[in-house]
Amino acid sequence: MNKTKFPASFLWGTATAAYQIEGAGSEDGRTPCIWDQFAAIPGKVYEAHNGDVACDHYHRYKDDIKLIAELGFKAYRFSIAWPRIFPEKGKLNPKGIEFYANLLKELKKYEIMPAVTIYHWDLPLWIHEEGGWTNRQTVEYFKEFASVLFEHFGEDVPMWITHNEPWCASFLSYGLGVHAPGHTDWNEATAAAHHILLSHGEAVRLYREMGYKHQIGITLNLTYQHPATGSEEDRMAAGRADGFTNRWFLDPVFKGQYPEDMMEVFEKQNVSFDFIHEGDLALISIPCDFLGINYYTRNIVRNNPDDLFLGGESVRGTGSHTDMDWEVYPEGLYILLTRLKAEYTDLPIYITENGAAYADNEVISGTVHDDERVEYFRLHLNAVGKFIENGGDAAGYFCWSFMDNYEWSFGYSKRFGIVYVNYETQERLPKLSAYWLQDVMAANTIE
Repeated sequence: MNKTKFPASFLWGTATAAYQIEGAGSEDGRTPCIWDQFAAIPGKVYEAHNGDVACDHYHRYKDDIKLIAELGFKAYRFSIAWPRIFPEKGKLNPKGIEFYANLLKELKKYEIMPAVTIYHWDLPLWIHEEGGWTNRQTVEYFKEFASVLFEHFGEDVPMWITHNEPWCASFLSYGLGVHAPGHTDWNEATAAAHHILLSHGEAVRLYREMGYKHQIGITLNLTYQHPATGSEEDRMAAGRADGFTNRWFLDPVFKGQYPEDMMEVFEKQNVSFDFIHEGDLALISIPCDFLGINYYTRNIVRNNPDDLFLGGESVRGTGSHTDMDWEVYPEGLYILLTRLKAEYTDLPIYITENGAAYADNEVISGTVHDDERVEYFRLHLNAVGKFIENGGDAAGYFCWSFMDNYEWSFGYSKRFGIVYVNYETQERLPKLSAYWLQDVMAANTIE
């Protein structure tokens, strides 16, 4: 079997998000975010789990960073909790700044590169009460948030990600109602998506204006939309699904326009697009330094005329499935990377999330034998390696996630971590996958 070798410059990292791990929900001035409110609505989140305690990372960050270092990661992607920095309108919280300053100091101590996500879904409740991402004013609030982060941490953070998965923060949250705030209105969803992308452009422009020379980009979650058959109808249905999940975000960022076929789809849902102002798309498409992509699975699409939205339906794949019931399909990652290079950008691409949830609750002889996750990583890293071999610029890989954590509407019922967390005791225990990755990173090679 051929070895997969990675370039010497390849960046190996692991990733988390503030709401999913920090806890300390009402400590040191933090006020609620939309997920605190959403989790309290009966039936929205598995067993009404919330992020009040989560993995208690707020108090255990030193031990967590030490473990990241011991496992051999060179980079750590984390997000900054907006309601810790601005708990109220116009009120900057020094305790919030202090926490992240201390976190960055600890990373520096172990020579771990910070990759900071500015927004990973924890919109302060006070902004939501003014309309949240449906309100153009939130773009201004985001600029203020980003400005403070750049001012305090700009010299210490070489890699900034403006937004994590705008599709989830808009369509899943304001259109499909699955994530906070749980609305089901396509006018709201498309406006939210536009304002999120606009705030991305504003943050990139601001970063340049403030004179910083490090990297700034955005992370999009992309799904390979696979036609169920070779029929024209199924191909067309997969194309619409691709427009919904991928092109609606890729096209404005890289081409300065929204896809016309999808604008027609949304117009049938009575979306007016009056939230798009002159100059917006030029700002959204301001050049970045890299693209981050999160990839987990493919979606197999079959034409269905009875579906009045996208005219399609998902078909369950024949491959193995994770605990999220997502099919393991590493070829989709290679196909997406190749397409991005061909159709969208020559920028370096970072896989900012890739991983799998499995029902690995059992500790046997002091470890968690998550062989399925090891295989998942192996297959997907081989896909990344193949892309690099064929001339692609995949610059790094952040496994999701560093530790088991709050999996949004699934609460604590799904475990994505390479480190097991006992939520009763907060004990951390590296799984087999953590040690497998440790060996791969040390050798820069998959045997």
